[in-house]
Amino acid sequence: MLRPQLNETRELQPLDGFWQFSLDGETYDREMAVPGSVNDVFADCEVRDHVGVYYYKRDVFVPQSYTGLVSLRFGSVTHHAVVKVNGTEVGRHKGGYLPFECDITDLVTPGTSCEVIVEVDNRLDMTCIPPGKVVTAPDGTLRQEYMHDFYNYSGIHRTMYLVNKPRRHVCDVRIVAGMDGVCHYEVRQSEPGEVRVTVVEGEVSGTGEKGALSVDKPRLWAPGDGNLYTLLIELVDGDSVVDCYREQFGFRTVEISGHHFLINGKPFYFTGFGMHEDHETLGKAHNDVSMQRDMELLDWIGANSLRTSHYPYAEEWMDYCDRHGIVVIDETPAVGLNTSVAGGILGSAVQKTYGPDSVNEHTQTHHADTIRDLIARDKNRPSVVLWSIANEPDTTDPDSRAYFEPLAKLARDCDPTRPIGYVNVMTSPYDKCHITDLFDVMMINRYYGWYVDAGDLPTAKIHFREELDGWINRFGDKPIIITEYGADTVAGLHSLYNSLFTEDYQVAYLEANSEVFDECDNVIGEHMWNFADFQTKPGFARVDGNKKGAFTRDRRPKAAARYLRDRWTHREN
Repeated sequence: MLRPQLNETRELQPLDGFWQFSLDGETYDREMAVPGSVNDVFADCEVRDHVGVYYYKRDVFVPQSYTGLVSLRFGSVTHHAVVKVNGTEVGRHKGGYLPFECDITDLVTPGTSCEVIVEVDNRLDMTCIPPGKVVTAPDGTLRQEYMHDFYNYSGIHRTMYLVNKPRRHVCDVRIVAGMDGVCHYEVRQSEPGEVRVTVVEGEVSGTGEKGALSVDKPRLWAPGDGNLYTLLIELVDGDSVVDCYREQFGFRTVEISGHHFLINGKPFYFTGFGMHEDHETLGKAHNDVSMQRDMELLDWIGANSLRTSHYPYAEEWMDYCDRHGIVVIDETPAVGLNTSVAGGILGSAVQKTYGPDSVNEHTQTHHADTIRDLIARDKNRPSVVLWSIANEPDTTDPDSRAYFEPLAKLARDCDPTRPIGYVNVMTSPYDKCHITDLFDVMMINRYYGWYVDAGDLPTAKIHFREELDGWINRFGDKPIIITEYGADTVAGLHSLYNSLFTEDYQVAYLEANSEVFDECDNVIGEHMWNFADFQTKPGFARVDGNKKGAFTRDRRPKAAARYLRDRWTHREN
């Protein structure tokens, strides 16, 4: 899906701001800011703990100039949305981290206002990505159980737009541009007609819905060097331009060669973090200032990459990465497909992961939809070098292969130009996993010295080395990215000894892990878990959230941040 764009033929206006807000859809006696997570805003447990539907309402003025197709475009609504205009349903969407659009042309009159109601449902069941279960407590209230270790923030989390575009318009464009300076493009339009395309910076033009344009001596997009070009697409009728759209892209290549991950033919070593869209009060809402602060801290610490754990991030995040040469592992919201881990760590019920009453064909169908939608959204982004289709699923169950094999094929079919992977959980080592051979890169989350061998770093290093050897011996000369490793750390807690939860232990833990990484040629990346402390679901397993961050939740550096800065800024790819 193309992002809305203000240009010569298109109009849009953001609908951010205060909306009327209700828990029952009848009494709108509150206001709620958009974008924003509902949960941490109100001084009211009833709102924070509400399981079900939140209602947003607002009168929206449609300008007189909106004479083409009029639509409402959402960056994300977590987790379900039903949209109504003047009392008529105009669309619904399932999935909390990807955009959708609702056509309202026939229900509005330019120059007048319309009433927009958005029903936001935060409930998760086993057909959702991520999955969950709603249970009824003894007092009759609903409780949401879920199997992912981050708080289930809900709301309209990204900017919503009122959009106007011509009836004949550009629907989509796919761009593949390599080091040779050839930009291959394929345009899809709503109605047939003449198409003209131009690489603006290269001053090269062509015609047709599909073709290739050559730019002499292109400036390559590369890690740390976000060189972007613009493809201008114009739909032409005689001498008139009916619609136009500008899509940015970069000339670069990504490939796997043995255990090397090559960007523009050069081996790349990932340094950075798994992150979260998580801030005080904002929750998971996008905010440009908060995002920029996080990006500045990434630059300060020497990170060259990030993983969008565990869901697609806002398009503004991705734009920034494109512009600044930040390498991205782009991940679907498929986290929590593991009832054994959820039962052991998060306090949920333990049951077989794959089956009619757990992760089933309906889950798989929605999972497939999220893969298609994610790749459709981000396929032209040079910053995206690897698709991650799941985080920490149960792959010890033989039934995991039947679940994941068609999804791996789907990801390749949607985008044959990038490698694919999934993130392996510690309870599914090399001798128990049934799906690693389906993927190009081995991404593993390992906590030797924390969840295993806690406090015993010499033993942790031995066990980590043994496991890495096991992966290589079984699956051959593939790249390995350590996508998570970390230790919970209370900021300001110190000890003469390497005691658990102290900043001293966190640094010693990182030093021990770094030693193991440096000894293994197949390890081509390290993403510490996590960039910053973040909020998690209520329960005994966490005290005020996950404390594994290099930074606190309010972005103050722990001692680990300075250790990583020294390591990463002195490292050469």
